[in-house]
Amino acid sequence: MIYVTRDLLTVLLDRAAESDPDKTSLKLSPTRAGEFDEETGLDPEVPVLTHFTPAGVGGSVNAVFGVDIGTPAGRGGARFVSHPDGFLGVSKRDDLAAVVLVAVPPYDDDSVAAFDRAGDGIELAVIDAAPPEESIPE
Repeated sequence: MIYVTRDLLTVLLDRAAESDPDKTSLKLSPTRAGEFDEETGLDPEVPVLTHFTPAGVGGSVNAVFGVDIGTPAGRGGARFVSHPDGFLGVSKRDDLAAVVLVAVPPYDDDSVAAFDRAGDGIELAVIDAAPPEESIPE
């Protein structure tokens, strides 16, 4: 089972709708359930998808040095992609990850599903919890 926060899923579906008829492809990052300020009801070690990395972040450094600095260390094992053509599955043209969330029009809760990189479906659970606030150290 894959867990995603309600807030992240809402933002991802909104971005897909805004990009339509173009595809959307974003790196997703998890936070361990035990790091949430509120009780999630999940084992503390369970990863919950909570963040996305905007497309193109760190792209110039990656192009020159081959180093991806756009994704924080230890994060980015999942992707969100949209298929404006309505195909609710993983295609050969998708940027793949260990877990791929795919959304299709009309980009609502009933039009999104999770898959592994082989295209096999994975149960997707949405939780109503917010990850801990993060800030840059002074």
